[in-house]
Amino acid sequence: MENKSNLDKISAAGLLVAMGIIYGDIGTSPLYVMKAIVGNNPISEELVLGGVSCVFWTLTLITTVKYVILILKADNNGEGGTLALYALVRRHAKWLTIPTMIGGAALLADGIIAPPISVSSAVEGLEILYPDIQTIPIVIAILTLLFLIQIFGTKVVGYAFGPVMAVWFTTLAILGGIAIVQFPEVLKAVNPYYAFNLLARYPGGFWLLGAVFLCTTGAEALYSDLGHCGRGNIRISWVYVKVCLLLNYFGQSAWLLLHVGEKLGDRKPFFQLMPEWFILPGICIATLATIIASQAMISGSFSLISAAIRLNFWPKVKIHYPSNERGQLYIPSTNILLYLGCIAVVLYFKRSENMEAAYGLSITITMLMDTIMMSYFLYTHRSKKRFVFIFLFVFLALESAFLYANLEKFPHGGWVSILISGVLGAVMYIWLKANEIKLRLTEYYKLDKYLDSLKELSKDITVPKYTTHLVFMTNASRESEIESKIVYSIFQKRPKRADVYWFVHVDTTDEPNTLEYKVKQCAQDDVYKVTFRLGFRVPHKINLYFRHVLEEMVKNGQVDIRSRYESLNKHNVIGDFRFVVLKKFLSYNNELPFWENLVMKAYFFIKQYTTSEEKWFGLDSSAVKIEHVPMVIKPVENIPLTEIPWKE
Repeated sequence: MENKSNLDKISAAGLLVAMGIIYGDIGTSPLYVMKAIVGNNPISEELVLGGVSCVFWTLTLITTVKYVILILKADNNGEGGTLALYALVRRHAKWLTIPTMIGGAALLADGIIAPPISVSSAVEGLEILYPDIQTIPIVIAILTLLFLIQIFGTKVVGYAFGPVMAVWFTTLAILGGIAIVQFPEVLKAVNPYYAFNLLARYPGGFWLLGAVFLCTTGAEALYSDLGHCGRGNIRISWVYVKVCLLLNYFGQSAWLLLHVGEKLGDRKPFFQLMPEWFILPGICIATLATIIASQAMISGSFSLISAAIRLNFWPKVKIHYPSNERGQLYIPSTNILLYLGCIAVVLYFKRSENMEAAYGLSITITMLMDTIMMSYFLYTHRSKKRFVFIFLFVFLALESAFLYANLEKFPHGGWVSILISGVLGAVMYIWLKANEIKLRLTEYYKLDKYLDSLKELSKDITVPKYTTHLVFMTNASRESEIESKIVYSIFQKRPKRADVYWFVHVDTTDEPNTLEYKVKQCAQDDVYKVTFRLGFRVPHKINLYFRHVLEEMVKNGQVDIRSRYESLNKHNVIGDFRFVVLKKFLSYNNELPFWENLVMKAYFFIKQYTTSEEKWFGLDSSAVKIEHVPMVIKPVENIPLTEIPWKE
């Protein structure tokens, strides 16, 4: 209940951070949406009123109703996003891993397309004043600076950008409001008839949905950044943001209706709303706002990758926590991946109008996947079946229409976002499938069966002592079991005599911030098994956690961790510890089906470029022993080897 109350808490600081972090993408869409809708068509009342009516109802139905009102309710202990939603429903249906991977990969791909189109749209406004200016170097410089400051964390970024976004949205409202006063008839487009008329009767009107959809492309970020800002702050700030956006869209439409019969050409309706003296300041404000647009996708990508790692959807990579604030994180590898992708998009497409073709297609897929999973969430949480059906039918139909319309973009650049989504989705599939294969075929032994052997080995002075405390990291989730490879390592590979044997298991929970442990005493002062229950957003600092467990056990008289050497024991010297991490590799002695063999080879290829096991668990490298063990998933059978007699 405390988490819920904190999530719904509203504060001035929270509203400021929310304004600075999550509304950049959806907030800068007025820079290009109306231009994308009109395109090269002659300006007409039917086109303009129909277009802005579609924008109004898209923002209302998808952003407000679906995300702000409904999906924000589906928090996983304060965390949001596609993978947080998956964590809430995965116990009920394994097939939901498929829409989760598709949605997650598409969202990451959109994070690569969003920053270039937003920043380019603003910077290209300089061409009004300086027609010959080269905008590409400026765009690359801005993106480079943005990705460099990520190391300071989203809290710093949020406080720095919040006031800028407040100015930006106020500017949108003022510019749009002035234009509406000049042509107030544009407000009749609130009537959904004009949207229907555009889609049903205007030549090629249905395909304009691909351009209309650009107005809501940042809606998913509202849910992804739930843990950063809180539900209450998002809902209250969205009211102001939506009003400002609609005023600007209707203001641009009013300007367009004053130029019926003309073609836009290179003109952008957004900048046409500005008086001449305000163009340069307006471009500066717009550029700063597009930096926030990029920030919304970057912070959302960090949250997504962090959750994906804990849920075995993504390789283990280093995660930094720049502050003690909940939800604040920085992932260097993701930052580099996004940065290189953004620069490649800028160099390939060059101008924002070319990027429009690639933008929006992947995020439509993410929204469709969210609809499927949210429907299942509502079903499992005992919502009325009629309500679940209405939710699924309405949003599935609406977003399917947007997806179908967006497919027209595929040959004109949409293939780029699908390609990126495909590559990222393949990595997710490989990682998840490989872990399933390993889990299914890993052999476990009962620990009780080896307790006597461990005690005898501990007292066998003919075997050189390996360490005082020997700690094995184990994947065995059951308290009574350990992997066969650990037994092999202790007794056969090289007998490892220790005074105390510890087996440590890390269990990742569906809750994001769990930090618990339990200890099973298998043999007093000889064998213990420690299980840590960590939330999927909790860093794995096992060295630190294990030390805390030891301190508690010593305080309670549960274990004696002093050295067993007589000369050291009488001076209360603590014994040495050594952690053993078993690093598996794919054995050549395997007969795998073609597809599984391909998956496992890809898995181990990727794994060599990821964070090592000891670093991932936060272990002290000076006290860690890495042992490479072959993973024989399916041994080769029926070897046609025949013995022949020896001839003298």
